[in-house]
Amino acid sequence: MNEAIPMTPKDIVTELDQYIIGQHAAKRSVSIALRNRWRRQQVDESLRDEIAPKNIIMIGPTGVGKTEIARRLARLAQSPFLKVEASKFTEVGYVGRDVESMVRDLVELAVGMVKKEESEKVEEKAEKHAEERLLDLLVPPRPAPANMSGFETPPEHQLESTDSSQSTREKFRQIFREGKLNDRLVEMDVEQSTPMPMVEVLSSNSGFDDMGSNLKDAFGKLFPSKKQRRKLKVEEAFGILRNEEAAKLVDMEKVTERALRRTEQSGIIFLDEVDKIASRQGGNASGAEVSREGVQRDLLPIVEGATVSTKYGMVKTDHILFIASGAFHLCKPADLIPELQGRFPIRVELNALGADDFFRILTEPQNALVKQYEALLDTEGVKLVFESDAIAEIARLAEEVNQKTEDIGARRLHTIMEKLLEDLSFDAPDMKEEEFAVTPEYVRQQLDTISSDEDLSRFIL
Repeated sequence: MNEAIPMTPKDIVTELDQYIIGQHAAKRSVSIALRNRWRRQQVDESLRDEIAPKNIIMIGPTGVGKTEIARRLARLAQSPFLKVEASKFTEVGYVGRDVESMVRDLVELAVGMVKKEESEKVEEKAEKHAEERLLDLLVPPRPAPANMSGFETPPEHQLESTDSSQSTREKFRQIFREGKLNDRLVEMDVEQSTPMPMVEVLSSNSGFDDMGSNLKDAFGKLFPSKKQRRKLKVEEAFGILRNEEAAKLVDMEKVTERALRRTEQSGIIFLDEVDKIASRQGGNASGAEVSREGVQRDLLPIVEGATVSTKYGMVKTDHILFIASGAFHLCKPADLIPELQGRFPIRVELNALGADDFFRILTEPQNALVKQYEALLDTEGVKLVFESDAIAEIARLAEEVNQKTEDIGARRLHTIMEKLLEDLSFDAPDMKEEEFAVTPEYVRQQLDTISSDEDLSRFIL
């Protein structure tokens, strides 16, 4: 987490408001959880390890912003963020992913984040080194002139030759920096990754799910990558050389150490569909119910704090923030096993979305759907203009279809907008008009027939 500029809960909510409409209670909860991480770092070291993160359960129908809140929160915190579906995991002893794999995946993401940050720090130096290597390809060093008389070449002649070569090199450097050599071809050695032998391991034991990556690393050392001579454009060659030089300058031991620390101190795991592993009350303990409870019991040590072995080292999960979410239509959070419930002390209910919310979602966020479609059609030379009443009509229809069929929240807007603009998107390349206005009448003309027929609406929208 970026501790240099800690954000206050109000700042965090303000940032989230730019992308997520409503759900103020959920935003307040996650903003406090994020601020508490910074507060914990300021506490005396003797007490710091005793302060556990306050994990959160978000309860609400699909499409109301649960995942988006968690994802945007991770971006604000510059934290490793992983979204997993709880229903994808299986109890130990069954074929499938074990719960520890989520921690390994989080570490991989953290390593990627830190490596990118370190590469950016050495980018300028890497570009200078890459430029010199590229100039060696464009202007190869001249061999020393042969002296047929058997006498040494006079030093002044050697100096003249060196000066001439240096002058040519500097001219090429200037032309390259001006971008005039981008399409020129150069011949260079490029690393070719050696295909890894196919090895399939079937096991339900913990840790085998990431054996593929470990085998890849092992075979990478046994069978080093080969070089292949290729002709490339200067622009492409420079990119490859720059990446190679950056890789040489980045200290991977330092990257690994920072990534493990960042995972432990600021990692966020978003457990989606946690209601799918809750046992239904009042039913018999069938095989499916037992399996669900088994997954919960496997999750418990990870959430409450365990040490997980990864290929980069051991990772403690004590201070990773877990945010769980689920619709909980057929069950309640109370149907989770008591021990797991206790590890999610904060529960937030997200509200279903109505027409007013849909109108705001279509217009207010920085990535609003209306703005997206305007930008897409602008690439075809068509200026798309949505009248305010037309947007209100789209919002009304979205609410109506959600009530008649399944309530999928704001995701319904994607379906409706795509159907609404289908003809326009198809004809846009051939349109002569520079401007197209979307009016309430156009919305009704395109969608009323579908929305009025419940069976057709269920099928299409």
